[in-house]
Amino acid sequence: MNFPVLAITLDLDDTLWPFAPIGARLDQVLHDWLRAHSPATAAMYPVEAMRELRVRTWADNPQLHHDLSELRRLSLREALERSGASLDLLEPAFDAFYAARNQVEFYPDALAALRRIAARVPVAALSNGNADLARIGIGELFAFQLGAREHGAAKPDPGIFHAACARLGVAHAQVMHVGDHAEMDVAGAIRAGLRGCWINRESHPWTHTGLQPDLQFDTLTGLADWLDANATVHPH
Repeated sequence: MNFPVLAITLDLDDTLWPFAPIGARLDQVLHDWLRAHSPATAAMYPVEAMRELRVRTWADNPQLHHDLSELRRLSLREALERSGASLDLLEPAFDAFYAARNQVEFYPDALAALRRIAARVPVAALSNGNADLARIGIGELFAFQLGAREHGAAKPDPGIFHAACARLGVAHAQVMHVGDHAEMDVAGAIRAGLRGCWINRESHPWTHTGLQPDLQFDTLTGLADWLDANATVHPH
């Protein structure tokens, strides 16, 4: 299949790196920090209790589902308040969490493939998560980063895809969104008028009747190879 792709929007978590190991480590990093700086909070909220608080905060605040950082701050604030700790600890605790949040371990194929892709077309990061490309050290490979928090709505809302296309200056049909999530990334992009590329590392079945990914690969290398073979623009 050959069609013009003049730019790419790219999901981050579970596309460039797995999120599960980060999430597990975050719980422990935050608990260790609280144990050192607010033992009463750590005692009242061991890892499992803090996780339950985070789940409840998410359920109670649907209006903030596009802003994971604010949801994290809300759960931290409640834990500090309920344990009688100073709210002066809120931002330092968040900073400890956020530093660990941006310690990622790339999939083995991801970084080399991303460099190849970015050498061929402009790439914009389009994420519902709160990773920071500059902190991770790959900001120079992206034209820009647009998060759900900055946009005010999360994928699969068509507006976030359209905003990225507008910033790229490329028509919707000539932008391909690339990601791991069948609904939020691929179906969402196709409904918004973009091309959709599914990075399906786990061989999940496609279950969206009436919609098909424009492309599907089990690694990002597959997409880099496809772009090399089908590029309609010269490397910039």
